[in-house]
Amino acid sequence: MDKKDLRIVFFGTPEFAVESLRRLVEGGYNIVGVVTMPDKPAGRGHHMLQSDVKKYALEQGLHLMQPVRLKDEAFVEELRALRADLQIIIAFRMLPEVVWSMPRLGTFNLHASLLPKYRGAAPINWAVMNGDDRTGVTTFFLKQEIDTGDIIQQRDIEIGRHDNVGIVHDRLMLLGADMVMETVEAILAGTVHPIPQDQLLTAGQQATPAPKIFKDTCRIAWSTPAEQVYNHIRGLSPYPAAWTTLADEAGNEWSLKIFETGEPCNIPGQVGDVMVDGGRLLVHCGDGALEIKSLQVAGKKRMSSEDFLRGLHFKGRLRVDI
Repeated sequence: MDKKDLRIVFFGTPEFAVESLRRLVEGGYNIVGVVTMPDKPAGRGHHMLQSDVKKYALEQGLHLMQPVRLKDEAFVEELRALRADLQIIIAFRMLPEVVWSMPRLGTFNLHASLLPKYRGAAPINWAVMNGDDRTGVTTFFLKQEIDTGDIIQQRDIEIGRHDNVGIVHDRLMLLGADMVMETVEAILAGTVHPIPQDQLLTAGQQATPAPKIFKDTCRIAWSTPAEQVYNHIRGLSPYPAAWTTLADEAGNEWSLKIFETGEPCNIPGQVGDVMVDGGRLLVHCGDGALEIKSLQVAGKKRMSSEDFLRGLHFKGRLRVDI
């Protein structure tokens, strides 16, 4: 079969998925449908926000679907009428079996980890937060349990010591798009030999979870070692961002998002104490300390710690909520 005859339906929502969709379109593949999340209200004016995938699909004149419920009979019938040979899922939501089992060549997913490590909604964040020095991307055929299907291909990259999740995200987005193209070509050529994920686990080893990130996940635990705090902050930067509360002895408080720190340093002090030293803002952790370099006060723009301290009026010692 020629690639122009291969009927593909693409499922995705954020920017991470757009790069792969763009490569498929520019590569001459026949995208007969695109499925993305419904528009949602955003901001104070509750303007309806379109997904990045929807914006691209509209620009390209692709057939677009935005079902509220994936089991809705009307959506399932519309999808079935497209007669897809293959479905591709990138950064979407869990599909019911009636949807993922539909194409004759199957449905595959691009996941931003080296499965079975980091199954779940936030694999890139958790890889950086846990201080891993490598991660990667995986394509696998879908089955009922989330992120458990047989692996088609994997490729890995190094996580640099100073990389934050935004940097790793962008590198994996490009690497993932390369591998999506390779996976489609292999499926079209009939050279795919999927490997069950259980074969990649040693005896007694378990798959690693990567659960969704919530606000409480982002709170900084300053009582943990400085190395752990360092990884936590870069694993959430620039989005959704780690946060803490800064207070002085008079009871004034500031809610801060922290985006960047220096390397952990061996400065003695009490956990939670904040030291201001010539424009430097240092916080003592469970062991050692971290210099805060970039932050954002609630309701204001991101700024350097120097600019923050220049405009800060505090009384007595400063402490963070540990």
